[in-house]
Amino acid sequence: MSYSLGMTKARVDARPRGNIESRGDSLRIRVYAGPDPVTGRPVYLRETVPGTDDAARRKARRVLNRLVAEAEKTRQPSSAISLGQVIDEWLRVAEHEESTRETYLGYIERTIKPALGSTSIAKLSVRHLENLYAGLRRCRIRCDRKPFIEHKADSDHDCRAAKCKPHVCRPMAASTVRQIHSVISGALSAAVRWGWLESNPARVAQRPKQKPPKPDPPSPAEAARLVEEAFRMDEDWGTLVWLVMTTGLRRGEVCILRWSRVDLDAEEIEIRSSYRLRKGIGTEKDTKTHQMRRIALDTETVGLLRELKDRWRARLDDLGFELTDDMYVFTGYRQAVPTVPYSPHGVSSRYKDMATRLGINTHIHALRHYSATELLSAGIDLRTVAGRLGHGGGGATTLRVYAAWVAASDRKAAEILGSRMPKRRAGVTMGDQEVCHSAVPNPSQRGQEPVTPVTRL
Repeated sequence: MSYSLGMTKARVDARPRGNIESRGDSLRIRVYAGPDPVTGRPVYLRETVPGTDDAARRKARRVLNRLVAEAEKTRQPSSAISLGQVIDEWLRVAEHEESTRETYLGYIERTIKPALGSTSIAKLSVRHLENLYAGLRRCRIRCDRKPFIEHKADSDHDCRAAKCKPHVCRPMAASTVRQIHSVISGALSAAVRWGWLESNPARVAQRPKQKPPKPDPPSPAEAARLVEEAFRMDEDWGTLVWLVMTTGLRRGEVCILRWSRVDLDAEEIEIRSSYRLRKGIGTEKDTKTHQMRRIALDTETVGLLRELKDRWRARLDDLGFELTDDMYVFTGYRQAVPTVPYSPHGVSSRYKDMATRLGINTHIHALRHYSATELLSAGIDLRTVAGRLGHGGGGATTLRVYAAWVAASDRKAAEILGSRMPKRRAGVTMGDQEVCHSAVPNPSQRGQEPVTPVTRL
């Protein structure tokens, strides 16, 4: 038996909004909520009331009225579209850097779709997301904790020959889980904007905490050894290492630097782009923060760049070429003509090999940390350091990454200010009586070594 709400005369072509059906020893209430905005299929709101007596029927009618009111109130019904479909639609319209898109696609195909891709966004809950994040933090493949062999081939094979090994759980890094959360949240936010979803559960889901950055720059003594070894290997290579050390350029920024962006008379360089090498294909792209910046150069660095330019001019003259402004400042040591940028991977590899040979555990990006920490330790203000590094947020990123060095600089500032204030000895008052003006000891006298600039021998 079924009870339905009749159609009004004004809408004779509309289907009944809801009905009550007897289902064994219970009553099922079903209310039509309109077509799915994505699939076009009809969407129904359903609820079941136990019992079939008069009391149960009165309760069912109240539920029916409530569901009809909910359907009327909802401007657009929730969609039955899956999370995987939402992500695909989001990727089609979202603007991402090519490298960012490739990274996201890896997370989507390897992790998100296998775990939640088929789940309807209308049924996706905060608990689903938090369970996923917790599982990834325990094991990146979300195993069931039962021992098994990780086979290297899908077909029949000899496990010894294929070197199959027992599975060992490897937790996914918190930063990676946070990126996966960003992908899911971005797609669900788009679903909310498109009217496919009422709210985004990812906005309230707890994600792993972000660990504070721990920059590990080389010490001034190690920096001196590194730059001297670089010049010993090759004058051009030494100039590259020196420039990164004194300006804090990113690897891709120094590789794509052209002579047209170097103003030796004004003693500054202009950073407008970065270089990315992926699968052997190099592309020039915007800087990380999509902002152009100018960096002032010291006299020694200008002199080194002049020498580098003279060397390139002489080499090209011998080959019958002329040095032009669109040529690159640095190129691979096997390149006779600087028309191809230095490979970022080549820079990292060569620097790492050099550091390992010297017994120093570091990498090329640590020179960026070195530049920042030396400037902050010398008392340079946060905004100036952030501008040289190309950090966005008006110094917020710089403060977050180099908080310890900013605190040390702040301590120096406090002591300098304190040293300029009049001091009082016990029993001596201010005014016409004697005032002690003894200054607070200089930071270098309190066990802190003064900043020593790296000097080319």
